[in-house]
Amino acid sequence: MSKVPMTVRGATLLREELDRLKRVERPAVIQAIAEARAHGDLRENFEYKAARDQQGFVEGRIKEIESKLSHAQVIDISELQINGKVVFGTTVELVDMESGEHVCYQIVGEDEADLETDRISVHSPIARALIGRLEGDEVSVDTPGGKRMFEIMTVRCE
Repeated sequence: MSKVPMTVRGATLLREELDRLKRVERPAVIQAIAEARAHGDLRENFEYKAARDQQGFVEGRIKEIESKLSHAQVIDISELQINGKVVFGTTVELVDMESGEHVCYQIVGEDEADLETDRISVHSPIARALIGRLEGDEVSVDTPGGKRMFEIMTVRCE
């Protein structure tokens, strides 16, 4: 598996989720399975089947997070000299050249991406078009709605 880029914040959030899954979710599922077994016939026991499904989900997520963390390339952007260049972890303010609308995105790892908090995945079309560009550059981005032109107003570390 190749390196999985993530910010320090993203790595911390994954470690917290892993800890919660191991310390809270896993024991709760084991307890639910034990209680469901106590109800008798497992072939027609909905609670048992639901608990086993939940156990599969929890164990799968634990393995997924452990794999990502073992292959993580944690990037502390506060240590980078960006000089106005868009790199992983930077926050980029853009202006849509057609509508004049201003948008601001932080480029983060897949697990950290959340459009509601203006964090976009490094693998998104916008991020791929922005990486390596400089403040003042005009960038064409292929979006589901067609090509859009943006101007990079500012690039900063946050």
